Amino acid sequence: MSSRLQKFLSYYKPYRGTLALDLICAFIVAAITLTLPLCIGLITKNILEGQSPHKLSQILLVGALMLGLVALYAVCNYFADFQGHMMGSRMEADMRRDLFAHFQKLSFSFYDSQRTGQLMSRLTNDLYNIGELAHHAPEDLAIAVVKAVGVFVILATVNLKLTLMVFLFLPPMLAFALYSSHQMRQALQVMRRRIGDINAQVEDTLAGIRVVQSFGNQEQEQHKFDQQNQRFLDSMRQSHRAEMLFSNGMTAFTQLLTVAVAVFGGSAIAGGSLGLPDLVTYLLYVGILVDPINRFVNLARLFQEGGTGFERFAEIMEIEPEIQDREGTIELNHVPGNVQFKNLTFRYHEDHDYVLKDLSLSIRAGEFVALVGPSGVGKTTLCSLIPRFYEVTEGKILLDGRDIRDIKLSSLRQHIGVVQQEVYLFAGTVAENIRYGKLGATHEEIVEAAKKANAHQFILALPEGYDTDIGQRGVKLSGGQKQRLSIARVFLKNPPILIFDEATSALDNESERAVQNSMERLTNNRTTLVIAHRLSTVRKAGRILVLSDEGIAEQGTHEALVRAGGVYANLYSTQLRN
Repeated sequence: MSSRLQKFLSYYKPYRGTLALDLICAFIVAAITLTLPLCIGLITKNILEGQSPHKLSQILLVGALMLGLVALYAVCNYFADFQGHMMGSRMEADMRRDLFAHFQKLSFSFYDSQRTGQLMSRLTNDLYNIGELAHHAPEDLAIAVVKAVGVFVILATVNLKLTLMVFLFLPPMLAFALYSSHQMRQALQVMRRRIGDINAQVEDTLAGIRVVQSFGNQEQEQHKFDQQNQRFLDSMRQSHRAEMLFSNGMTAFTQLLTVAVAVFGGSAIAGGSLGLPDLVTYLLYVGILVDPINRFVNLARLFQEGGTGFERFAEIMEIEPEIQDREGTIELNHVPGNVQFKNLTFRYHEDHDYVLKDLSLSIRAGEFVALVGPSGVGKTTLCSLIPRFYEVTEGKILLDGRDIRDIKLSSLRQHIGVVQQEVYLFAGTVAENIRYGKLGATHEEIVEAAKKANAHQFILALPEGYDTDIGQRGVKLSGGQKQRLSIARVFLKNPPILIFDEATSALDNESERAVQNSMERLTNNRTTLVIAHRLSTVRKAGRILVLSDEGIAEQGTHEALVRAGGVYANLYSTQLRN
């Protein structure tokens, strides 16, 4: 048994009781379906053709039995349908929960090469089809097998030669089904990718709708969407063609089977080897035989759709996070905040150039260090390695003398606060976004953090204060307001190590001053690394590191570096002139 099949079957484990009852009901439904034509045969052949004086009472007795069977059929069929669907839905929800949890474990390097829309498609469309497969596969397979075997046994007792002729149709039907289902599978795989492409395109356009409208490029975005939509339509055409070939081909085989039974059965009646009541019974069971054939057809479709979806689900679940806790990692308790880089080398991929090479640096606990330099020299990369957003290629990073790889990842990140240039705020209220820094924080703690971040006054001016909904990604707030909320989040988190990545570069002067004041208050007695484009924001840094392609070009205080007349002095004088 393949590992993926084992993984799929493992999702049935919590619902074994429901599955067992579902299969029992399926067997009962199939058995009743096989029994009803026998009751009709009993009436038409044994009772009507017999000489019993109590024909009417016998017919009524058989009719009462049939009514009881129909009632039992209805109850079992309802249970199998409803509880079966709920079982499939719960399994779908379990897989969706596991996939979402796995998404959150995957490293940044995974998301660097992925499109959000494609991942969303795996979380929604694909898992729906898996849920349908999880429900229908056991139930339909049980009913189809019981009916097919039961029909064969019953028909063989009526007329073995005619029965063998009927079942000779099955091998070519099976061969056709295998061929056409393979075509369906290929078409569905392409269609899934096209759905993901559409989701990615829509997500990209809507996320940047302000840019789209400000540049008046709606037609361009419509053109890009139309291209993806047409590709999806083309894939749907191939999928429908394969599906129609499959379903219509199977229908044609079924109709040929009915014609063959009518012709050969009529010939048997003419030859005296088959009675008319037996032919009626025979035709009734051939009609029943169509149901397992149709169920097998539907199962083939479900296996293609659900199987393709599960493969895409398994592809993601089998990706191991690049950054994981190794054996023996520890939880941090007291963290002074000494950070040391020892012979650090890093590149994002094996086929990429090195971003940092053999860099060594020590930062004392509580020190305020600024990183400056041109774009592409590794400032953001250096800071991204401290919380292990990426793994170092060579060398190591020490926190208070301990390799960060020996620290439990969740504990390491709990002691580091990051404020980025592009603030991400979640849909919800102001209070909910600040509370993200410390889940379970009281309202008083949230207000105190907002005051420290110079955000309290503007929050009170909002329509509903701390309960104001800020919209998707905080679209109802200005850049400075969003940045102060992100700083309030870090105040609430209260980490010993801070990283500011271009936190004020996109703000106007007034907003920058407010954010700068918040940052200065936050950095007090904390190890702080600030990446800055505006050199005016790092004049108070205890040490400024000037990075270049070769590593650390120079370092010192603002005044010392200006007096030295080197790279920093040139950058500073250029900004003053501008």
